[in-house]
Amino acid sequence: MVASLVANILGFLQVAVPFLFVLTVVVFIHELGHFLVARWCGVKVTTFSIGFGKEIFGFIDRHGTRWRMAWIPLGGYVKFMDDDNAASKPSSDALKTMTEKERAGSFHHKPLWQRAAVVAAGPIANFLLAILIFSIWFLVLGVRTLEPKVDQVLAGSAAETAGFASGDLIVAIDGEAIQSFEQVKQRVLTSGGRDMKFEVDRSQQRLSLTVVPELKVQKDIGGDEIKTYLIGIRPVVGAAATRVHKPGVFESVGLGCERTWMIVTTTLTYLSDVIIGRQPADQLGGPARIADLAGKVAKQSSIDLIFLTAFISVSVGLINLFPIPLLDGGHLMFYAIEALRRRPLSERSQEIGFRIGMAVVLSLMIFATFNDLPIIKRWIVGPG
Repeated sequence: MVASLVANILGFLQVAVPFLFVLTVVVFIHELGHFLVARWCGVKVTTFSIGFGKEIFGFIDRHGTRWRMAWIPLGGYVKFMDDDNAASKPSSDALKTMTEKERAGSFHHKPLWQRAAVVAAGPIANFLLAILIFSIWFLVLGVRTLEPKVDQVLAGSAAETAGFASGDLIVAIDGEAIQSFEQVKQRVLTSGGRDMKFEVDRSQQRLSLTVVPELKVQKDIGGDEIKTYLIGIRPVVGAAATRVHKPGVFESVGLGCERTWMIVTTTLTYLSDVIIGRQPADQLGGPARIADLAGKVAKQSSIDLIFLTAFISVSVGLINLFPIPLLDGGHLMFYAIEALRRRPLSERSQEIGFRIGMAVVLSLMIFATFNDLPIIKRWIVGPG
């Protein structure tokens, strides 16, 4: 009984600690972006919160900002003096009764470009964090690439049907040059089952092969089943097929930008495929899936956990740019409309927008939580 309880506690900590590390870092950097640009623009910040709900601990800095850590670690916010809530909805009462001195520190009285800069700074900070992590990763560990050469074609696979053979060197996919087997995997994973035209070098002859990736069930690093597109080839492995390159500082930064952009484009491609039905939506997850993945990655390597932090940071930055009221992208959408109309939307219009945004965000959270139920069940009753 005691041993089982201890095992359960340790199992919980193995998931909770990496999850809190990843989420706290990503949320802190996001809110720090808003905070720093707001301060630069002369906006008075009343609260900087990591998490929601009741405060665990906090302090007030010399500028009067309350820095706080709260009990619900599923996000955070920066609240300005004239905000009605944590979503930066303007307080009409506060705006009407402000003195000239207070207006100087009011976010909603700032020029349009400053308000847009403050809002955009959060997602941008997330992208910069990812670029920094990836750049250091490449600078320290180098770049290892596997030659895009086929070693084995699985029987009955899409690749066999398309005519692939052992020894084929993949040189291009849909007209785009291929340098590594990792690029091949990435293109197949995000194919959505579309026909793909491969150009291969076979015994110094250039051949064109058309293959249709198949949606298959595989095991992830923790043994859970996931659906992914595959064509059924395995690469040549070993020292002879592996290239190691040690980039300099500037090249590492460039590679960090490329990796960040790849995550953005891959995510957008996947979401568009989900909308039109090419990809299953069951791979979309919420906090439970992030926590589960963080725990699995942390068991493998603390370095991989830092890599996951960069990936989550890009995802958080991108999601926050979606044009949904309540999110940063929704505020930027309102500002774009304001720029076109040369006046802000009415309070009524903004109120309707925030309500629609709340409904969309809650719906997405419910959907993600529904997809997370198998993970939550496994936590409670164990695998099997």
